[in-house]
Amino acid sequence: MSTASGNGFARDFVWGAATASYQIEGAVHEDGRGESVWDRFCAIPGNVRNGDSGENACDFYHRYREDIGLMRELGLDAFRFSIAWPRVLPDGRGAVNEAGLDFYDRLVDELLAHDIEPFPTLFHWDTPQPLEDAGGWPERPTAEAFVAYVEAVVARLGDRIRYWTTHNEPAVVAGNGYGNGDHAPGRRNERDAIAASHHLLLSHGWAAEAIRRAAPDAQVGITLNLFHVYPASGSPEDEAAAWQVDGEANRWFLDPLFSGSYPADLLERNAIVAPLVQDGDLDAIATPLDFLGINNYHRAVVSAAPDGPRGIHDPDAQYTEMGWEVYPDGLYRLLVRVAAEYAPPAIYVMENGAAFPDVRVHDGRVRDPERTAYIASYLESVARAIADGAPVKGYFVWSLLDNFEWAHGYSKRFGIVYVDYPTLERVPKDSFYWYRDFIASRRDLPRLSPIATG
Repeated sequence: MSTASGNGFARDFVWGAATASYQIEGAVHEDGRGESVWDRFCAIPGNVRNGDSGENACDFYHRYREDIGLMRELGLDAFRFSIAWPRVLPDGRGAVNEAGLDFYDRLVDELLAHDIEPFPTLFHWDTPQPLEDAGGWPERPTAEAFVAYVEAVVARLGDRIRYWTTHNEPAVVAGNGYGNGDHAPGRRNERDAIAASHHLLLSHGWAAEAIRRAAPDAQVGITLNLFHVYPASGSPEDEAAAWQVDGEANRWFLDPLFSGSYPADLLERNAIVAPLVQDGDLDAIATPLDFLGINNYHRAVVSAAPDGPRGIHDPDAQYTEMGWEVYPDGLYRLLVRVAAEYAPPAIYVMENGAAFPDVRVHDGRVRDPERTAYIASYLESVARAIADGAPVKGYFVWSLLDNFEWAHGYSKRFGIVYVDYPTLERVPKDSFYWYRDFIASRRDLPRLSPIATG
């Protein structure tokens, strides 16, 4: 482990902020971009709060230079963004839209000009609608189309990008998009959800190989949303319920990526996925990773119930506006557990943050002490995990900007920069300045006192 500069963070630890294309870019009808499943989903009344959409979002497509200026003020080492598949291949496959790639060319060059490392994600949920019309992620050809898209992107940008993430949160794409219908494309079918999860993982393995062919020195990873699962009591029933939830949420993705097999205890899921698994699939999924990205916001507490595992709400705990419990020790336990059981060569916390009801007050400031305390406490857990051997190499706060929060529309604010949506003015919140000063302190001092939020 490299030498720490204070509180367990190495001098080469990567400090970043994260975003996603559909949540910030806007410009959905410009420069040849095609329709995504989220464009279609948002157009259906009742799917998204207030009928919101990402049509304009934060207008990052036109304002990225201004936002990179904010990144420089923060002192970021890296910026995590995603590339919109429909900008690059409007039909999902076939002819490449060079104008779409031109935007990411400009973005990458601007980041590098300001000494900010690009950390692109190749898929953050905006599947081209024509691919969904042909069956979407439950169908194997979508995985094949993804590889062709990846090849087109890496051919253009691979000479300047060192870190590639294939997918963001395949569990959410499969479960929320195809299982419960809360996200685009809005399907509600367990078989589709399981099939989607397999093809997302398979496309990751194939894409990792394609990236390495085109850019042999690149670091390749995938980002999973993971959370530590606690049984509500020490009873065998509660422990079994917690193990089931852990299997469905965490091990269903970790096991094939690192062990080349799905969890044997999830019998019903295995019965669904088995006919879909062709020779070589599991070997492809288990292509060695250079890093694992982890998104974490909360823990889960689970008890047994007659109709299956049931989540427990603690009335004495603090919850964010998303209804997620603030429990930083859950991130510590998760990082230590993943390091011990799966041994990824490197881990990046790719998303961590909180939504709170931010208000811009009379002096123009946005005071968000709850978010500052949240970030500080979770960073303390990251430092503890590093001290206990977890190979965590970077942390990306979610999110740089308030943005389109999927089915919640613009009602939830995660940003450390407030966005006034009618004017699109950017207003750094107090948490922005705390994070800026915290990053600077890691670089300026050889040893530091415990993290403070003052």
